[in-house]
Amino acid sequence: MFIDLYGLQNVPPSNINRDDTGSPKVAYYGGVLRSRVSSQAWKRAMREMFPLLLESSRLGVRTKNAVALIRDAIVAKRPELAEEAESMAQFALSATGVKVKESDRAGKDKGSLATEYLIFIAHREIGQLADIAIAWHDAGIDVASKPTAAMKKEIDAVFHGVQAVDIALFGRMLADAPDLNTDASAQVAHAISVDRVTPEYDYFTAVDDCASEDNAGAAMLDTVGFNSSTLYRYATLNVDALQDQLRDATATVEGAAAFVEAFIRSMPTGKQNTFANRTLPAACVVIIRDDQPINVVGAFEDPVRPAEGVSISRQAAVRLGRKLAYVHAAYGETPRKAWNITADESVPELDAVSKYVSFPEMKAELKAALTQALSEE
Repeated sequence: MFIDLYGLQNVPPSNINRDDTGSPKVAYYGGVLRSRVSSQAWKRAMREMFPLLLESSRLGVRTKNAVALIRDAIVAKRPELAEEAESMAQFALSATGVKVKESDRAGKDKGSLATEYLIFIAHREIGQLADIAIAWHDAGIDVASKPTAAMKKEIDAVFHGVQAVDIALFGRMLADAPDLNTDASAQVAHAISVDRVTPEYDYFTAVDDCASEDNAGAAMLDTVGFNSSTLYRYATLNVDALQDQLRDATATVEGAAAFVEAFIRSMPTGKQNTFANRTLPAACVVIIRDDQPINVVGAFEDPVRPAEGVSISRQAAVRLGRKLAYVHAAYGETPRKAWNITADESVPELDAVSKYVSFPEMKAELKAALTQALSEE
């Protein structure tokens, strides 16, 4: 069972996802230049919204500072171990196979321990590793010793338990400990504009408020790249894979609903203070499928063009509805459930393939549909 998510989002002048030159990311599609927002950028925005939707104990954190987090958990449980806590934390984490080194960060953290790369670790796992480190300390195990096979098995059990929701959704890859890797149950496409874009640049100056009265010049000159577009966004969630990792139907329903809401409501924050570009989608379609995920980006291979009296977003919504109808008819696809949400009047082409609802209605009906489907398995 899959949940397909389609979004059309009008974004005014903005630079929400920059390339290595500081300009908005772009891509060629259908032979023309499109605005692009990477899946990595939007997944981070989604993850940052999860604490508003789910309890933090069910989530994780992506960091190089896992040793410090485990150390702090040890100290919170056993304050008298403060001096030994960091070496205990390093010993427990190293038993996974993850390599730990001296941090190269400047400032107060200089000299502290860090992993060689970012690792995705659950808050639950941090607490359990702290408990194991304390148990090993109390058993008199030397942190300078080599972990035994039994100790490694104990550590492995921590990572093979019930996964954090965000780790189950977006996956985990540990290069030094591949046995602890987790396959993502969700996929997020790079968002691209439905219309052709032209890169633009804002030339700006800054004036020194304390400059002398006879100084009429600017204290700073610079440019910033931006563009405006209507983005086509797509993501899909394998509900069965999510349940395999969360091991609980209720948690799966809550996790799936959080994923859908975060997809719809989130936005990367690049240059947001400069452009105040935060918008919500002009139209969304949420479909539960039994067969396979279907990305209908082909609806916009021929870019949408300006038309008198009809917005780009409206034209795109009509195309999206028609493309879904064509694909369903051509391939015999019959969705289990489908809903659409629009920030304007309803779109008949979307109504033909999905039920027109408000966001709260969609969320409630989605949860009910998933609960019923999972109870039947």
